Amino acid sequence: MVAAGALVAACGSSPTHPAPAAVGPADEIAAATVGSLGTVLVDGRGYTLYAYAPDAHSGRSHCTGVCPAVWPPVTLVPGTAAPIAGPGVDHALLATTSRPGGGVQVTYGGWPLYRWTGDSAPGVHTGQGIFNAGGYWYVVRPDGHVVR
Repeated sequence: MVAAGALVAACGSSPTHPAPAAVGPADEIAAATVGSLGTVLVDGRGYTLYAYAPDAHSGRSHCTGVCPAVWPPVTLVPGTAAPIAGPGVDHALLATTSRPGGGVQVTYGGWPLYRWTGDSAPGVHTGQGIFNAGGYWYVVRPDGHVVR
C-alpha cells in the first residue's frame, strides 16, 4: 500500500469542476464532467471509473491477486440482475462479466470497470494514466473509449 500511496501523491489531482452528486447506487454507471478530463464515466456516487489496459476490450478482468484490493471492481449489488444505466451512458455498451473467483463485474464497451482507492472523493481522478498492478489505468468516456 505504500507504493499505492506514493503513486497517489505523485499523480494526485483534484477536480476543477464541482464533483458529481453522490446520490445513486454503486452499480449505477453515469457520465459526468470530471476535472480536466471532460465527460467520463462515474458510479452512482460520483466516483471516477477506470479501465485496466491489460483487459483490452476482452470483456473479462485480468485484475487478480492483490489488484482488486487497490482497484476494486464495480460489481452488481447483490440481488440485482443488471447495472443501472444512469444519465449520459449508452445502455447498449453496458454489460456484465463473471469475475475470477466469483461475483459479477460491470463492463462498459467491453472494458471491465474499476474504482481506485486513491480517489478520496467523488470527482477526483488520481488514477488516470498511472501504471499500477502490472498495467496502465485510464478513465472511460461515454463512447466506450479510454482517455489516454
